[in-house]
Amino acid sequence: MTDTSASPPASGGKRIELTLRALVLGCVLAVIFTAANTYLGLRVGLTFASAIPAAVIAMAVMRTFRTSTIWENMTVQTVASVGGAMSAIIFVLPGLVMVGAWREFPIWESIAICALGGVLGVTFSIPLRRALVVNGGLPYPEGVAAAEVLKVGSRGADQSESAVRENKIGLWVVVWSAVAAAGFAFLQAARAFAGEAAAFFKLPAALGGGATGLGAGMQFALLGAGHLIGLTVGLAQLFGLLVAWFIIVPIMTSPDYVTWTAGMGLESLAATVPAGASAAELATTVWRNEVRFMGAGVIGVAAIWTLVKLAGPLVGGLTSALSAQARRKGGEVLDRTEQDIPISWVGGLSVLCLVGIAALLAYVAQAEPALAGSTAMLVAGGIVYVILIGFCVAAICGYMAGLIGSSNSPVSGVGILAIIVSSLMMLAIIAAAGVPADPAFIAYALIVTAIVFAVAVIANDNLQDLKTGQLVEATPWRQQTALIVGVAAGAVVIPFVLNALNRAFGFEGGPAGIASEPLAAPQATLISALARGVIGGDLRWDLIGVGALIGVAVILLDAVLNKSTNGKVKLPPLAVGIGFYLPAAVTVMLVIGAVCGWLYERTLKGKSFEEVGKRMGVLMASGLIVGESLFGVLNAGVIGSTENEAPFAVFGIAETWPEGGGMLSGIIVFGLIVFALYNWIRGQSAKV
Repeated sequence: MTDTSASPPASGGKRIELTLRALVLGCVLAVIFTAANTYLGLRVGLTFASAIPAAVIAMAVMRTFRTSTIWENMTVQTVASVGGAMSAIIFVLPGLVMVGAWREFPIWESIAICALGGVLGVTFSIPLRRALVVNGGLPYPEGVAAAEVLKVGSRGADQSESAVRENKIGLWVVVWSAVAAAGFAFLQAARAFAGEAAAFFKLPAALGGGATGLGAGMQFALLGAGHLIGLTVGLAQLFGLLVAWFIIVPIMTSPDYVTWTAGMGLESLAATVPAGASAAELATTVWRNEVRFMGAGVIGVAAIWTLVKLAGPLVGGLTSALSAQARRKGGEVLDRTEQDIPISWVGGLSVLCLVGIAALLAYVAQAEPALAGSTAMLVAGGIVYVILIGFCVAAICGYMAGLIGSSNSPVSGVGILAIIVSSLMMLAIIAAAGVPADPAFIAYALIVTAIVFAVAVIANDNLQDLKTGQLVEATPWRQQTALIVGVAAGAVVIPFVLNALNRAFGFEGGPAGIASEPLAAPQATLISALARGVIGGDLRWDLIGVGALIGVAVILLDAVLNKSTNGKVKLPPLAVGIGFYLPAAVTVMLVIGAVCGWLYERTLKGKSFEEVGKRMGVLMASGLIVGESLFGVLNAGVIGSTENEAPFAVFGIAETWPEGGGMLSGIIVFGLIVFALYNWIRGQSAKV
């Protein structure tokens, strides 16, 4: 493989890195990936890292400029990837619609939440670069993969013909994978196939008589996401799903359990399901209202454990950043690859963001009569919360990005902890001010948490990009500047996409949209329920406690497996928790995608094109996600403009076929397309 990172730039010696054309192209891609990720996150509760497809597209476009360099392509990729990462803010913002605080997403408030929190995510993670990227010894899988793609495809003095060919083929892999995914999504919207295959049943009395079931969403975005997360994380999610759906749900839906809880005076939502309810209604109600909160406990414990392990690197990163600033002031010229934005500038920019956040929080508080009298306490508490919790989540997410990649972002666990802490803070302010627990306090807690979420998702992406930059010898301060531009691009587009999706589909638990099936928005549903439960005083702490105990057991099991197998077998606790609270249909397809990716890479073992084939697999998975997600956004726009909940339903045969016919036909076509795509990219890889 040609290492173009060491090659002289095509401009004849001048280092071209942070340019206007790179920033503009990066912003265009950021808008596209943000829209795709926003839809994906609301539909299935996951977002994907857009660094690698952004790098491929950047190289294909920038090649038209004879002076383009690997570092300029790095700038495009950085702007695009951070814009896409910003979409994870939708794990919180829809909660404001669900609790009735907003009916739509106010443009300037939404942009301010995303932009101010996002820039703070950049500044908070800069001091962590040396500790986590340079000296952390973390794999940063997506950062390393993106660097390899850039090295292979960027213009260099000694670039080989095969590198040029791989770049061209890679672009077409992204394009045709996106077309295939969008085409299948269109056929589902046209009612040619069912969108999900599922079966529920009641167990025999000898096994407790409870209900359970399983399903799989036939969505290429999920398959692609599963390919990207890999087998280890996929199987950990499967472990969580099996514990939730084949142990806990059957127990909590069994007649004996319902009778026991009634006798003990305990609340059991299983008992609220009407007598004679179907297995599907019984199992999904108990999972949604009870078991999911156990998953919150698992994820919360996993996030706390991560923070404990990070105490040393956190202190080391801050010490290193302050030491570098002192050497700069002393006249020492740091190596270009060690030049971050000066820590004094970082501090000043952070203060500006905090001033903006204070103004935003004051505006929100003054707009609500129930909050206006406590404005000073609310703003002061919110700023302290953003500083302390924001920096902690920046560290957690940066570490987890390095450990398992940005696609496995830990922001779900962080969000659960953050909303509980912010809700408890609201209770303290309510007690200190002597005012009733008005629903406005729930909305305020969600807004503060959304700001921290923006910090988390950008820190998560920032350190991944900085790892790529380190490997291609980019200049850190230029990358960090590009990250801020990307934050702005992502922040601007998010409220417009959210309003289109809200009008077309609505969100589960919120006002209905035009279409009959609302978007699940699983994280926002859970986080808003936690906020209501804490402030309203009816949170099921018992369920969260059980989940926390399960989380501790998983951490211990992971440690035992890791030690006994010398690191070959792992059980990431966060992934186990995700398997608990994501819908089963989502988790199953993620696992299928992870297994498909593993099997595909097994077929490449020992082949001369093995590494190329792996990169093509990543590009295909990214294309699948982008294609289906962009069609979802387009579909939302058409639904909203026509006020027709199924504007593409031209076939309708999925409903008219015999029972299960639309589901069976969907499974067959889905499987054939999957096989064809993997076979095709393997053949394309062999041509490089």
